[in-house]
Amino acid sequence: MEKDWRWFGRKDKITLPMLRQIGVEGIVTALHDMPIGEVWTVDRISELKGYIESYGLRWSVVESLPVSEVIKCAGPERDVLIENYCNSLTNLGKCGIRTVCYNFMPVIDWIRTDLEYPCPDGSTSLYFDMAEFAYFDIHILRREGAEADYSANILKRVEALASRFTPKDRERLIDTIIVKTQGFVNGNFADPGFDPVGLFREMLKPFAGISKNDLRNNLRYFLKAVMPVCEEYGINLCIHPDDPPMPVLGLPRIVTSAADIEWILKAVDNPHNGLTFCAGSLSSGAHNDLVSMARKFASRTRFVHLRSCDVLPGGNFVEASHTAGRAHLVELIRIFERQDPSLPMRVDHGRTMLGDAACGYNPGYSFHGRMLALGQVDGMIAAVRNEIENKLI
Repeated sequence: MEKDWRWFGRKDKITLPMLRQIGVEGIVTALHDMPIGEVWTVDRISELKGYIESYGLRWSVVESLPVSEVIKCAGPERDVLIENYCNSLTNLGKCGIRTVCYNFMPVIDWIRTDLEYPCPDGSTSLYFDMAEFAYFDIHILRREGAEADYSANILKRVEALASRFTPKDRERLIDTIIVKTQGFVNGNFADPGFDPVGLFREMLKPFAGISKNDLRNNLRYFLKAVMPVCEEYGINLCIHPDDPPMPVLGLPRIVTSAADIEWILKAVDNPHNGLTFCAGSLSSGAHNDLVSMARKFASRTRFVHLRSCDVLPGGNFVEASHTAGRAHLVELIRIFERQDPSLPMRVDHGRTMLGDAACGYNPGYSFHGRMLALGQVDGMIAAVRNEIENKLI
């Protein structure tokens, strides 16, 4: 697989010359300063593509060309925004960029409750605590009817947290769940003068009463509209799984399991309607058998994220080392290397280590942690290629 790296543009403290030195081949990036819903122009795309190529790298994958919340909830301007999306895809196609990753998660992207969970070796990782998330939902967001979404055992743990949580603890959760993990994707949360909790409540409102079937139908409507452009320019549009793969905050989630993925690929049965196989997101759900899923969907997988999680009691999970966890990355690499050895892949997230914490990197996107992960994955790929070449598997 092609060794790629998510890079956040010229403002990223991790530079392209640094990435060349550690063996990165392709760049995964986007026009991060473009407001969601605006058309990406040929000039803007070409300028960034040329900058990347000037360092001997290539722009392999767009992650992400965001889908507007209005499209997800079938709001009144849906068709206008879909037309804008098609125009952006057209311009990417004209510039020779053929892989576009996106997600269809309403309102909130990936969710963690601790961005600095201590590991035994002194590094830190990303962690999700179900009780702390339920506390955020019930006591901070104060979502109506939230208690009904959690088990008696979780509610008991929430009660215990409520008795000891300080204002500082509450601020930490707000900062973690909304500002830091969502802010670098949807910059508005971090803008001065915004009340993040109030803004978040407003963003939930358009999805009131929208069911899983409604969201599925909205995705199908979107995919049917954009597939002709994808066919014309040979663009693979690949959906990212929900993270974590379960309903949250009363919102439906539609990319959580093998059954969900199968529905999406059949709903618009076009080879350009593909999958981003995110091993990390999928492995955080105990219901997912990743090796089986990789075998089943390899032919429609257009982009791979390699990381792994350990699922813990009570609905908690932690991001594991790339050589550990329940994702079985070596076996996934065997499957995808045999399917297509040129498939773009990036190591997804990495531990914070060796001074990363002082550098202000986006959560999960450390330099040393991801460099270690890339080395681990590169070794796995080399071993698997040797197995294939020598017919050992």
